[in-house]
Amino acid sequence: MSDNAKTGLSYKARRRWSLVLLLIGLPVYIVAVVTVVNWLDRPPIWLELLVYVGLGILWALPFKFVFKGVGKEDPEQNSD
Repeated sequence: MSDNAKTGLSYKARRRWSLVLLLIGLPVYIVAVVTVVNWLDRPPIWLELLVYVGLGILWALPFKFVFKGVGKEDPEQNSD
């Protein structure tokens, strides 16, 4: 079973969605995380760094299927 059959999105659609997520979704997520962390009492710097690193990884997990294989050549394109 190919990746396309699993996700239902074509290569071009996954590429477009990955750009939307990186150019719009990620900055919005960063602003939201910084805002929420600023509402809390300032934790020690090591804990704050750990929170940012953890949340920085966590945001991409739901979108793993969108990013998978986007950096490779289009599998549907003919190699003429």
